[in-house]
Amino acid sequence: MFLGSGVALIAATYGLVRLAFGLFLPDVERDLGVRPDAAGWVSSGASAMYCVGAVVGFLVAARVPRVLVAAASGFAGVGALAMATAAGPWTFGIAAVLASTGAGLASPALVQLVSRTVPESVQGTAQAVVNSGTGPGLVAAGVLALVLLPDWRTAWAWSGVFALVVGVVLLLVSRGSGSGTDRAAAPGTAWLAAHRRVLTLALLFGAGSAVVWTYGRSALVDAGAPAVVSVSAWTALGVGGAAVALTARWTSGLRARVLWAVTAGAVAVAVVALGLAPQATAVAMLACAVFGWGYTAATGALIAWTTELDAARSSAGTSMLFVALVLGQAVGAAASGALVGVSGYAATFVVGAVVTAASAVPAVVGRRGDPPHGDAAVTGVDAARSSGCTPATPRAPHGAPSRHPAAP
Repeated sequence: MFLGSGVALIAATYGLVRLAFGLFLPDVERDLGVRPDAAGWVSSGASAMYCVGAVVGFLVAARVPRVLVAAASGFAGVGALAMATAAGPWTFGIAAVLASTGAGLASPALVQLVSRTVPESVQGTAQAVVNSGTGPGLVAAGVLALVLLPDWRTAWAWSGVFALVVGVVLLLVSRGSGSGTDRAAAPGTAWLAAHRRVLTLALLFGAGSAVVWTYGRSALVDAGAPAVVSVSAWTALGVGGAAVALTARWTSGLRARVLWAVTAGAVAVAVVALGLAPQATAVAMLACAVFGWGYTAATGALIAWTTELDAARSSAGTSMLFVALVLGQAVGAAASGALVGVSGYAATFVVGAVVTAASAVPAVVGRRGDPPHGDAAVTGVDAARSSGCTPATPRAPHGAPSRHPAAP
């Protein structure tokens, strides 16, 4: 019951609320008169608030994880309900920005609760199970859209109610699990020096991939795709993310920077394919599935990379890298919104693909000081790689579990 409600909270805050903005955007634009550039700024603000939530959660989750669960459920649920009842673009945009905070708060809270509720011997698996909710959440959002669109208000209302209900259930089943004062080691100047390349690549990747999360379905609708096709393509994103588990045996054999290059490269190809051939149904569906897989596996590569560089601070490192990725998304969403209005979807997607590719190429260039393959300090990296977008908790040396949030 505890693990199931944890999965449901991640599915609600990520898949049904934070990442569903782009799914319902074309219908919201039609009914509320939201301009494409304004939608970019809303998505940018939502990413920024996710970062705020993630940082706050990282700082206080060790002391009050159940309070964070309540806050995450409240932000996501009330925010989605406010989006459902918005009378105009301003109220809708503000609600969307605030609702995204819930995802940033949920992840560190759940990592703490799992570490205190589940036996240490199976914590890695439990973290992977709980954090796997993003993919199913995306699929659920697609199903809601298929059933309810063009009635986007009812879809957002159901998402909001679900977020509130699962928050209450999780609080009930986690009673007695909120005590403790575990604290993750904080990164310092040496950590920043070792991670400056990875941080830069995460920023670039976030900026380039933001165009799909914000305008993926809009590009399909603009190209004349029927609603069932554009929504099904979005659902393919979630299916692609879930497919990471099927490729885990292969990806777990790769060094983190090689895995990053492969997955970021796959995302770049998917972005350009979706932008240049949105009218081709088969291409669009495949591109979305590849994007979902690549994005999901790339976030797992970030966890593995920071673990290779500094296993003792892998939890804090993961938080920092995910914040960098979502900050990149904030910049990319705003820039994409401005570019769409001037150059159209095709050119905007090509630019996004170029930026994403720029994050992939430097990863394969060797750098003095990279840890050798098989370094004894790299413990639990395979588990981190295998879980992708919502990865399992990598373990620090001596078996102490690390803490990190679900991927953005």
